[in-house]
Amino acid sequence: MRDLTANAVCLVDDDPSVLKGLGRLLTAAGWHSQAFNDPEKFLLYASTHRTPLAILDIWMPLMGGLEVQSRLRKISPSTRVIIFTAEDDPHVRSRALTAGATAFLTKPFDGDEFLRAVHSALAGSEMHPFGAGFRI
Repeated sequence: MRDLTANAVCLVDDDPSVLKGLGRLLTAAGWHSQAFNDPEKFLLYASTHRTPLAILDIWMPLMGGLEVQSRLRKISPSTRVIIFTAEDDPHVRSRALTAGATAFLTKPFDGDEFLRAVHSALAGSEMHPFGAGFRI
């Protein structure tokens, strides 16, 4: 039996409705997703599973997205990261992008914008459902 969580796009946010909505969007686009409301549980998962893409909220009570990004880089340097937030701060944006985030999205963002960022982050990846050249 195939493990559907293998190579999953990981979503990390403390808001269950955001996790549910983004998970549905990813599923509709052809990806498997794994949702985490606890950054520590996500980092444990990423240390033992191939994680091509992590989509992280910046403001979470247990651990901020920038810290998750930093710790993830140490345990899984090939994992690509997309950051999203409700409060756009140029300093935080700069830190996230300098640390290697492929995109920084400000909520509310539309589904097409989100999927473009995911497609871009995974371009050329074996997970890309439509091949490296696909664009929406």
